[in-house]
Amino acid sequence: MKKYGAVLLLAILLFPTAVKAQEEKVYTLPSAQPVYEPTYRNDGIDAPVKNVIFMVGDGMGLAHMASALYANRGDLTIARLHHIGLVRTQSGNRYITDSAAAGTAYATGRKTDNNCVGTAAAGDTLENMTEILAARGYATGIVTTDKISGATPAAFYAHQPKRSMTAEILTDLAHTRADFVAGSSVSLFEKMEGGKLDSLRAHGFTVVHDFRALPELAADKIALIACDRDAEWVQNGRDSDYLRAVSEFAMKFLADKSDKGFFLLIEGAEIDHAAHGNDLEGVVRETLDFDKAVAEALRFADSNGETLVVILADHETGGLALGDGDVSEGRVSGRFTSTGHSPVPVPVYAYGPHADDFCGVLENTEIFFRIRAALQHGR
Repeated sequence: MKKYGAVLLLAILLFPTAVKAQEEKVYTLPSAQPVYEPTYRNDGIDAPVKNVIFMVGDGMGLAHMASALYANRGDLTIARLHHIGLVRTQSGNRYITDSAAAGTAYATGRKTDNNCVGTAAAGDTLENMTEILAARGYATGIVTTDKISGATPAAFYAHQPKRSMTAEILTDLAHTRADFVAGSSVSLFEKMEGGKLDSLRAHGFTVVHDFRALPELAADKIALIACDRDAEWVQNGRDSDYLRAVSEFAMKFLADKSDKGFFLLIEGAEIDHAAHGNDLEGVVRETLDFDKAVAEALRFADSNGETLVVILADHETGGLALGDGDVSEGRVSGRFTSTGHSPVPVPVYAYGPHADDFCGVLENTEIFFRIRAALQHGR
């Protein structure tokens, strides 16, 4: 043991950057935000499913959720759900997935290699959830706090062999079967040649940049390409009502658009970005921001009675391990073990009819098939 202790001490002295990721981070949330108490009236019952709200907290492992739970004085909307499982996240070619492969697994029910967006490893196009359901008369939508070309949202509308092919992905966006899309940002489109915003308009989208203008719109298809201020982390300036308000609008817009029902993807993307940066405050605040959108989804499900809400992550980011804290004061601490993704399974939470179908340990591809099966009950 003495020998190993000496080796560890020598490593710390010679390679301080190697242990930098292990430094303890501490954050205290000034005050708790309110949570939503579900009614549970239709939770887990064997009844028709008309709508699916599919929510991805990008990079949100169990420790990320727990950090927000304890910082919020021990309460969180997502922590009130009864039907919980685990998702295995490995991609087609890697033990540790990236968001492109993970998003594609959820969107298409097929494993693919890291970097692939809506395609098989060999490059074949994989039909995604919005395409499949739109062809059957469902309204569909995509909401994210990430760039609209980000890997997770792109997996639900694009088909490109590399997630870095932003111009090609934005070209695919104009042809999406989704009726409502929301993501950042105006500057992204300004960097692209070829009039990408004009292409959206040419394909029937009404384009708006300020989310506050959404309630005033009467349009067949809407693309919210967010102002740059709404592309920041919450702690750096994004309006703390942005994700909640856009999600609320999207639910109502899609519900009014089709009597058949709707599928809506909602992504809280910045949880992942904060974890990559080993920023504990960012993880807590972005998870709390995501939880407000979760509350809105559950509120809609309770008012509707035919809506299944599925909440999960595409992978865990940062290898977050929580340390000491004080729930009464909203203080949490933790250490990140990496700046990348990890292979640990991530929780999946479900609410509404057939929520019990999402318990157990599931492959990420299985989520797609269980959503499809649940919607068959609404036919």
